[in-house]
Order: sequence, then C-alpha cells, then structure tokens
Amino acid sequence: MQETIIKRAATAQAPAATAPIASSQFLIPTEPEASSQFLIPAEPDAPPQLFLPTEPESSGQFLIPTEPEPAPAKTRKLFIRTFGCQMNEYDSDKMADVLHEDQGVEITQNPEEADIILFNTCSVREKAQEKVFSDLGRVRHLKQLNPDLVIGVGGCVASQEGDAIVKRAPYVDIVFGPQTLHRLPDLIARRRESGRSQVDISFPEIEKFDAMPPARVDGPTAFVSIMEGCSKYCSFCVVPYTRGAEVSRPFDDVLVEIADLADQGVKEVTLLGQNVNAYRGPMAEGAEIADFAMLLEYVHEIPGIERIRYTTSHPKEMTTRLIEAHGALPKLVPFLHLPVQAGSDQILSAMKRGYTTLEFKSIVRRLRAARPGLTLSSDFIVGFPGETEADFEKTMALIRDVGFDQSFSFIYSRRPGTPAADLQDDTPKELKLERLHRLQALINEQAALISQDMVGTVQRILVEKPSKRDPEELSGRSENNRIVNFVGQPRLIGHMVDVRIVQAMTNTLKGEIVTVEARAPEHA
Repeated sequence: MQETIIKRAATAQAPAATAPIASSQFLIPTEPEASSQFLIPAEPDAPPQLFLPTEPESSGQFLIPTEPEPAPAKTRKLFIRTFGCQMNEYDSDKMADVLHEDQGVEITQNPEEADIILFNTCSVREKAQEKVFSDLGRVRHLKQLNPDLVIGVGGCVASQEGDAIVKRAPYVDIVFGPQTLHRLPDLIARRRESGRSQVDISFPEIEKFDAMPPARVDGPTAFVSIMEGCSKYCSFCVVPYTRGAEVSRPFDDVLVEIADLADQGVKEVTLLGQNVNAYRGPMAEGAEIADFAMLLEYVHEIPGIERIRYTTSHPKEMTTRLIEAHGALPKLVPFLHLPVQAGSDQILSAMKRGYTTLEFKSIVRRLRAARPGLTLSSDFIVGFPGETEADFEKTMALIRDVGFDQSFSFIYSRRPGTPAADLQDDTPKELKLERLHRLQALINEQAALISQDMVGTVQRILVEKPSKRDPEELSGRSENNRIVNFVGQPRLIGHMVDVRIVQAMTNTLKGEIVTVEARAPEHA
C-alpha cells in the first residue's frame, strides 16, 4: 500500500509537458518549423530541451476547450397547504414522500418558487368548497407566470367535487382523493403528456399503503395511519362518502412501519384512523384478525418506542380489552381524544351516534379506573338541528361531569348529501355562536385548572424542537398533551427529560429540567 502511494505521488510530480494539468485547455504543438517555439541546446551530447512560451497568444498552438461542466439539475419544489385533521397532515407528508421518491421534489414554504402546488382539503366544515376556490384563485397568477406549474387539489373536497373543480377552475391540473395520492407521479405525467386535466377520486382498497416509499423522519414523533374510512354513517358527517368504508391495514405492515420509524430515532407514534379503535387488521396467516387492543400490545413491545397515542376514537369501539390496555401498557399515554359530540340523548339519537350519555360516562369511569389521572379531550357540535336550550345545558353538564380538558368544538354546518342536511335547522346563527362561546369558555376554564394543578409536579417530556417563543428554550409535550417550554441544550432534542413545572400559562407550561436521564414509564 505504501509503495503504491509513493508511486502515485511520483507520477503526480512529473506531469507531461504537453498536457498541463493546471490548465483548462489542452496545448497541442504544431510542427516545429511552423512554431514560434525555439530550441536551446543544452550541454553537449545532451538532448535538446523544448521551451514553451508562457503566453498562449504568442504561440502557434491550437487552444481546444474541454467539455464544459454540466449545470447542476434544478431541484423541483413542492408547496402543500393542508386543511383539517391529523389524517390530512399524514396524507400531506405522504404526498411529499411520493413525489420526493419519484422526482426528487423538495418541500418549500413559498408557493411562488414552487413547481407543484397542492391543496389537501377538508370538507367537514361549511363552505369548505368556497375556501378551496378562494385559495386556488390566489395562486392562479403563478400559473400565468409559469405555464409548467402543476396545481392540484386533493383530500375530501376533491372526493366530493371531482370534475366540478376542473369545470370551475380549468387551470387546475390534477384532482385526486385521499385513496389515490400515491398515483400523483402518474397523474402529473399524464397531465403533461395529454395536456388535459386529470381526475382520480376512486377508492382502491388499501392500495396506497403498498405503493408508499419509506417515511422520511423529521423529529422524534411520527404519525402512522393504520386504517382508512368510516362505516358509522353519523347523520351529520361526510367522511364515509369522501374516504369510503372502514378498511384496516395488515397487522404486520403496521408493525414493520413502526419498527422502521423506531430505527430512525422516532420515540413517539400516534396511530391514526377516522375510527382508529375500529381497527381489524388481517394477520400474516390470513385466518386471524387482530383488533386494536392487540395491535397496541404489539406496538408496546417494539424497541425504541417510548410513547403511544391514538386518534380519533369512537365510543362504540371502546372494548373491554382496549380499556384494560390503558391500565396494562405504560407506554400508552394517560390522555385520550374521545369525541362525544353532544350531551343530550335526543341529539345523540338524531346524530345516529349509537350510544347514550350514560353509556359514554360509563366508558369514562372504566377508563379512569384502569388508568387514574387519565385526561380527555373531545369533539362537540353546537346547534345541531332541533337542539333546544335544555339540550345544550345537558351538554354543558356532561362537560362538567367528565372534566374535559380540551376540545374541538364548532357550530353545526349542513353538509350536502348527509341525512342531517334534510333536517330543519331552525336555530339562529347568533344563538349557535353564543352557545359555542359558552361551551369553549367552560372547556378553557377546566383546562386552566388542570394546568395549574401541574405546577410543582415533575413531568416526563419528550423534547421535540426549539421553542418558537424563545430560541434559548426547548419545547416538548407532556404525557397529557401539554406543550412545555424550558431552557436546555439542542442535543436534548429527541430525548426524554424530567421537567419540574414552574408556571402555567394560557396555552403552555414553563418548566425547569430536573434530569436528562429518562426514567422508565411508571404504571399508575
């Protein structure tokens, strides 16, 4: 080896005179007679020496340029705007993964520099379609500046509207549903080849997961979708019509994805589904079906995974085995999002929720018996058709009884194509808004009390990123889903730390690090 290195060094020190390696040009001498070169004899009997002039212009040499270095390929940019739930956030990440894998596309936060602009839409709220067309109008001028720009609409509004989007906004190039996002490269290619807009809002069963590239991890937390669709058909909801019926991913596929995430440094996974606890995944043998509780038990055993969350759950799917899992699995956090929607049995029946207020409270009691200290968030719809003041007060009473910590709450909005759209909506909007404000004030009051009770306690925090408020601070989440900010070194990102809570603020907690060594999850 040493001899080889020496030989290479000797060769490097004696370059050929006719091929100067320090130049970008090849110097090719002409015949001596026609050259301005001259020969100076050396010592007698020594061969003549050849001297080349220093200025090429004074020489009869031909200057032949080398091939120019190829310009680096321009990295194509993707801008995505995401509306709605965590499932949409997950889907947007997968859109980016698919296009990065196929075309090397990178994410940008600036639509003006994008080569592809996608809107991942949500149709749960009223006037969702109008919001989409408003956003499309804001980027239309970019299409005029760059005719090669691809503009696409995905998500639930795309599933609902389909071709109507292109008819109203002809500059839209592709329309795709939640189940066809994996076909994005093909849709873009077909658009360019044909010159016509492409629409694909079909429901290929679970196909998209088989076509997904490996996830690109950006931090210690990750979403994992374990099922698609909904088969509950609540009277107010469009999800069964935009995402299809419930379909569960194979059991082993979910475990392999989570194990791969753990290998990449992920410490916390959130399992996603429209009704995530309705999961019924086929096992490898094909004969047995794994329910959600079994899946949690297996995820709990994956090395490297230290926290497990899931959303969104349905009260009807809170089985005895699942409730017991909350007590038996320390990595399953003591926090649960469990939508109830209303506290009046009359309204729950009209919503076709499939349970009563008493049954819901029974589930909560059993959960807290299995896992003392468990906190709950929920969804509420205010002003559903037929809701009286007495009905609303029953919802307020349920909020007090359960002690909900957080909520996603909205006034009822009529969704075309749903059974509730045919009900008479006779509650004035002003009254709906007044009720909504009262409900949110109560939830905020209860959340503030829970935060205040945490002051002085030591909480186990997964450090996620630098704090947005102060670059000297780090930010992470407690097990009960509180954002906690504290002073710490960036090297702690991705690690568990113990933090003493010193102050409760409106939306966050302030803490001080007690130890950077993560203690094992304690079983309450």
